[in-house]
Amino acid sequence: MLRKLLDAIEPTFGPNGKLNKLYPLYEAADTFLYTPGDVTKGPTHVRDGIDLKRMMSLVVVALGPCFFMAMWNTGYQANLAIDEGTGTAVEGWRAATMEQMGLGHDPDNLIDCLVYGALFFLPIYATTIVVGGLIEVVFATVRGHEVNEGFLVTSALFPLTLPPNIPLWQVATGIAFGVLVGKEIFGGTGRNFLNPALTARAYLYFAHSPEMVGSNIWTAVDGFSSATPLGAMADAGVGQQVPGLTGYEWTDCFIGWTQGSMGETSTLACLLGAGVLIAAGVGSWRIMASTILGAIGMASVFYFYTLLGGASDNPLMYLPPWWHLVIGSLAFGAVFMATDPVSAATTQAAQWWYGALIGVLTILIRVINPAYPEGIMLAILFGNVMAPVLDYFVVQANIKRRAARYAT
Repeated sequence: MLRKLLDAIEPTFGPNGKLNKLYPLYEAADTFLYTPGDVTKGPTHVRDGIDLKRMMSLVVVALGPCFFMAMWNTGYQANLAIDEGTGTAVEGWRAATMEQMGLGHDPDNLIDCLVYGALFFLPIYATTIVVGGLIEVVFATVRGHEVNEGFLVTSALFPLTLPPNIPLWQVATGIAFGVLVGKEIFGGTGRNFLNPALTARAYLYFAHSPEMVGSNIWTAVDGFSSATPLGAMADAGVGQQVPGLTGYEWTDCFIGWTQGSMGETSTLACLLGAGVLIAAGVGSWRIMASTILGAIGMASVFYFYTLLGGASDNPLMYLPPWWHLVIGSLAFGAVFMATDPVSAATTQAAQWWYGALIGVLTILIRVINPAYPEGIMLAILFGNVMAPVLDYFVVQANIKRRAARYAT
């Protein structure tokens, strides 16, 4: 019945229809529900049951564990602060909603934590979809093409990189900047050389720093302040950063029940997502592996320098490499951001160099730059800029090898 309904109204949105300007909206709904009707018929093309929209949907599915942690951990951190008396519940419609649902603020209650966290995460997610989606539809209508499916991933990634207390108007301006400047001005999905979600986050970081950094933005309660594990270790005294005075254990950071951006705290959730992406053939395991190896290698250089007698007043110099893997956004960036198929390197050899570059730069920025203990965002954006250069040299090397092989 639904298929017949869509077919019946299609002429209205066709070239001669009264609503032909709105064809991108019809096409977006039709291809979201059903496989596109136009398929390749010639023998020169690879025919498959997957299209761009379904590939992007697989990325959203892989983000499922991070979505869960974004809601549960946000609620858990808030309810824990309320239960310990170090913070007070945020009043307003969220408090009224919790009361109407008969829920409280018990940190040991899964539903209490999940619902309270969802009341912070879902408005941010909805704002991202409405504002970013509207921009996508406007550009698709003006240009006369289908709505770009890439926004399915951008709209899912961007909210996960934000703190729960960020104002919604800043979420709107951030995603607008990311979609417009990071993608649409270059032609839309498939033509952007920067990751749109990271471009949006970079805009918020530099334009609205008080709402993106500091120790009072990570917990969705009033009167409570707590640094992220990475921030706490960067500020700790030398030799006191793990575990000890910072109060964090490696297992806690790996599972993700710590302070931080809503969807980036859990390395375990990122590993589950990585398994989905690799099994589906959507994410590049080479980029993931080389990013982690690059980070471990650079962190090991600093760590062994201190073990061999080198002195430094920077506590992150003394941080073991395995700690770098579970704090900050390294795991989330390596799995979901660096592997963006548009802005990442495409040749296999270049993907190894691209990932290694991101991993090395992440640790360099963390350790060397005292003003910004997190480095994955800037490292990936720099890697995006360098990706075409890496692909170029790999292609040129292949051309030279083939020319020498078949020289007559």
